[in-house]
Amino acid sequence: MNQPYNNGDLSRVARFFLYISVAVIAVAALLGAAGTIAGSMFLLKLHPYIFFTGFGNLAILVFNRYLTSSIYPELKIIPKKQMRYIATVLLSLCMITLAVFMDWPLLKALTGLLLMIVVTGPLREIFTTLSIASIWKEVSVRYYIFDVLFLLVANLGLFTLGLKEAFPDFSIIPFFVTQSSYFLGSSFPLSISVMGFIYAYAWSRSSKKELAKKLFSIWFYIFVGGVLVFLVVILAGYYLGMMLISHLLMFGVIAILVSFTVYLYHFFRTQFRHPGLAFMLSGLALLLATSAYGIMNIYFLKGVPFGTKPPLPYLRMWIYHSHTHAALLGWITFSFTGMLYIVLPSIVRTNSLDMLRSEDGLSSMLGERSMKRAFRQLAMMLLSATAVLVAFFLYNDLLLAIAGFIFGCSVIFTNLNLRTELYAE
Repeated sequence: MNQPYNNGDLSRVARFFLYISVAVIAVAALLGAAGTIAGSMFLLKLHPYIFFTGFGNLAILVFNRYLTSSIYPELKIIPKKQMRYIATVLLSLCMITLAVFMDWPLLKALTGLLLMIVVTGPLREIFTTLSIASIWKEVSVRYYIFDVLFLLVANLGLFTLGLKEAFPDFSIIPFFVTQSSYFLGSSFPLSISVMGFIYAYAWSRSSKKELAKKLFSIWFYIFVGGVLVFLVVILAGYYLGMMLISHLLMFGVIAILVSFTVYLYHFFRTQFRHPGLAFMLSGLALLLATSAYGIMNIYFLKGVPFGTKPPLPYLRMWIYHSHTHAALLGWITFSFTGMLYIVLPSIVRTNSLDMLRSEDGLSSMLGERSMKRAFRQLAMMLLSATAVLVAFFLYNDLLLAIAGFIFGCSVIFTNLNLRTELYAE
């Protein structure tokens, strides 16, 4: 079924989304590098807000809708509305930057409130268009819908964080509302989105579709449920519960990483080497690193009350920073870069979601030269991301700044590499 997009509106918005979202990730990385080398607390504090407020909302409001609508066409995409979403997120980036720079917590709260209002739009459309039964029928859609719900909660976290900073003695706001919990909560919708995509564009199209459906259905409950229970045990300070759940999630990640490696081996051997899938495999490898660092983080967290600053003893803070950056620079950025290489060319070339709906969703939409350059980009991003983790271990600010700068530039290359592909006739 074709959707009536006039004058290439869908393609135009998809291109704009690509340029803005990639720029936001790159700016966040470059600000972190600049803050490290300059010793600027403002830049160091700002760069994760740029990532989550900007890319976190763009990815779910715009990109995630492409994925959901490719399965359920009745969830129509209105390009003008998507442009309004992008404009609102850009406004929120200006607001959060000013809030951090001027130390205006009420402006931070207002930013969270604005984004909450925006997210209610897609949620209302989803639940007034699709029944619960239809949502639960498609495994990947379960992931995609919970993305939006988690994003609403994350923006609620930004709103309450601003209020707590403005009124620290306001006892109604829970103790667990902290900057760290906001960042943690904002990473969940992005992680869930990637899991849904991996199922939809890999295992669901494999020769063992029914087995894959059952396993990913089980993983949905383990991953989403595990994350929710994990939050509860963290807030309760239940050390044994944190260890048990974190190990369960890590074993699940290992199972997905190994099986995805086997899947890619057969795919690359029998079809072609798709750089997007290679990016996602690298993302899963860094998710395993994230899990390992997280378990180490929990081990040294024992006896430290939640919300303590810093959350770990100084000599162990490299574990905390490695955990967060393996997730952001690694798992999330690598995975979404791979998703961009798959989804955006498919949309732009056809000005529709038809290619994403077809069994040819992983067809070679990129030229040979672009694919080779994408693999070189992947190698550079892996090297720089690894250098970032090593720099945290060594407490070497110079290495950290250089690696962060190279990583940011490598991310920008996504736009340059795809530019000729997205404007090709």
